[in-house]
Amino acid sequence: MLDSFYYLAGSPGPSGFGSKSTAEQVTASSPLPLPSLTAIITGATSGIGAETARVLAKRGVRLILPSRNLKAAEETKARILSECSDSQIIVMPLDLSSLSSVTNFVHQFQSLNLPLNLLINNAGKFSHDHAISEDGIEMTFATNYLGHFLLTKLLVNTMADTAKATGVEGRIVNVSSSIHGWFSGDMIKYLGQISRNKSRNYDATRAYALSKLANVLHTHELARRLKQMEANVSVNCVHPGIVRTRLTRDREGFITDLVFFMASKLLKTIPQAAATTCYVATSPRLSHVTGKYFSDCNEASPSKLAASPTAAARLWSASEIMVNTKSKLVFDPNNGLE
Repeated sequence: MLDSFYYLAGSPGPSGFGSKSTAEQVTASSPLPLPSLTAIITGATSGIGAETARVLAKRGVRLILPSRNLKAAEETKARILSECSDSQIIVMPLDLSSLSSVTNFVHQFQSLNLPLNLLINNAGKFSHDHAISEDGIEMTFATNYLGHFLLTKLLVNTMADTAKATGVEGRIVNVSSSIHGWFSGDMIKYLGQISRNKSRNYDATRAYALSKLANVLHTHELARRLKQMEANVSVNCVHPGIVRTRLTRDREGFITDLVFFMASKLLKTIPQAAATTCYVATSPRLSHVTGKYFSDCNEASPSKLAASPTAAARLWSASEIMVNTKSKLVFDPNNGLE
């Protein structure tokens, strides 16, 4: 109850920020050398990703905007340049649901010989209808998690090299959701079940929760591995909050108006929703803080399953198989990966 009061009031936590803080506010006084940094931000054509890109560009960060929809990415670039005319922004093609597209993007990025300081894995989708990626993986999981897993895997050495050369800590931010706590059960088994054509076990909300749980587990295991590498790169996970959007009303009336009014107090504006991502990416308070979960610009606790080292290690092993296989995966619905 007390946490809900603090949330509604926007009361600042230990970081000095809270649920009502905006992305511009949390980056306003960062002493990090933002104008010398390069960031890759996935899912930056709309919503939280677009606001994250706008604010970081305003602070001088060079942006790489990968997107499946290049027209939308160019429009985002144009909007940012209309506000920050001296911004450096590069648009590149990337379809996160395709492992070959992820690999091609990384090759193209590396051919630019640019440093990489920030990797913000923001893109996400909620698939109401069941679909399978070209690699044989359920589409929500493929887009929200597996594509980002491979993207990070292929770029982490570039980030480590950049950090070593510049002395500036590299930061990876995985955007998850509190909905990750809605998933329970055997992750790999369920993924196997929904990665079959015409799956009868598909539930859109559970599949989304699975992908967001995977984002948190990826964060924990990657943090452990980065420490083993002695890389000056941190990785943390964020819950941005539920964003206030334009809602469609089927009916008018006092009860409907009251429900919408009450709901609006629980939702965030896009600038508020982008705040935690920007805070984790830029705050000097988080130097060498890694493997943590953040909400409302403050450290929070993920679900019990999301905090399991065993689950994180098992998911990592399964992910390595999924991204390294030369042919479409075959799943055993009883045991997981074959």
